[in-house]
Amino acid sequence: MIYPSIVSNYTNSLNTIERKKHLQKIKIIKHLYVKGAKTNTDICSRFNISSPTSMSLLNELTAEGLVEKQGQGKSVGGRKPDLYGLKDNSLFVLSIEMERYKTRMAILDNNNNIISGICTYPLKISKDLSAIEQLYEHANALIVSSGINADKLVGIGISMPGLVTPKQGNNYSFLMTQHAPESAKQHAHLSLQQILEKKFNKHVYIQNDVKSVALAEFRFGLAQNRKDVLVISMDWGIGLGIIMDGKLRNGSSGFAGEFGHIPLVENGALCHCGKRGCLETVASGLALARMAREGIRAGKVSILNQLSEQEIDHIEPQMIIDAANKGDQYAISILSEVGINLGKGIAILIQLFNPELIILGGKIAEAKQFITTPIQHSVNTYCMTQLREPASIALSKLGKDAGILGSVATVMENIFETQIELAR
Repeated sequence: MIYPSIVSNYTNSLNTIERKKHLQKIKIIKHLYVKGAKTNTDICSRFNISSPTSMSLLNELTAEGLVEKQGQGKSVGGRKPDLYGLKDNSLFVLSIEMERYKTRMAILDNNNNIISGICTYPLKISKDLSAIEQLYEHANALIVSSGINADKLVGIGISMPGLVTPKQGNNYSFLMTQHAPESAKQHAHLSLQQILEKKFNKHVYIQNDVKSVALAEFRFGLAQNRKDVLVISMDWGIGLGIIMDGKLRNGSSGFAGEFGHIPLVENGALCHCGKRGCLETVASGLALARMAREGIRAGKVSILNQLSEQEIDHIEPQMIIDAANKGDQYAISILSEVGINLGKGIAILIQLFNPELIILGGKIAEAKQFITTPIQHSVNTYCMTQLREPASIALSKLGKDAGILGSVATVMENIFETQIELAR
């Protein structure tokens, strides 16, 4: 059975032949998860096994309730072959997307069907571990209310901002274990991942928010079947996910992609990272909000002048985007300035990585042509023609749920890889 193997050391009890069969099953499940429904012939070809062996494994997975027939594939002469795919609600993942000022959660099945609806909570990510108890309470309540079989919940994926090391299971910007409250000092030797696993009694995997989005794009979005893609998240900050040679790149410590903190402006504004002149200070949601506040208070003509003083203090990028969509020239001009600065940074990335595609996502991507046009203009100005021409720039089609999907993919792929290693 597959279920016990995922939640325990079930493979330890298998003999050599059983272990080999179990390994083949896990590989098939992973393949169907990543690629969707496939024919018996497809599976034979992918794993270099005979048709009877493949059919026997598919039949066993069908009997276990994980696989089902899902229509028929294209015929190459003769009868159309059956397609086999993962059955809905076979496995579940709790996906948690922590942002600076709110947290979103959803339970999804193995086919990325949202079981619980996406719930949003006013839970801010904390520097220390103080947010964990509230995170657990919300998550546990969601699991109970969803009505799923908790034994089929194979893991929890958490995406979050900051310097995340997936291998060590720590975040060096938020939820830092070295800042644990007195009540949690007994866990001081544990990583953040281990603390969460003890709390939830489930496999937990943490990932940087932008890398989680990049994985979602790679598996389910515009980066599918691509090898060299850059995914740029344009929110309050600026983040980068790097897909090179068909793999998501983390770097030696897991910190690859701190794009927002490259120095761009000589003697520029102080960035929250402690340096001056970072890209984020002139090309992010934070920069956009600051520019809007300064312009309104300096008397710029704009419908944003209708905002109250309190609203101006807490102005968000969406307000500026809404104003631009109504034809507000000041809102359009500051979006253009942000886009030009961002384009300069993207031109550097194109020179470094020579990508085939750059995907733009996040809140500011919702400005569409008001941000993409100045970005493209800036790239055309600052990037070599030979590198610029093969690199297309596109807006993400996954929208605001990319992070949720990425956390599910992180869990599923880690679970599969762990089982593959155990079965070898």
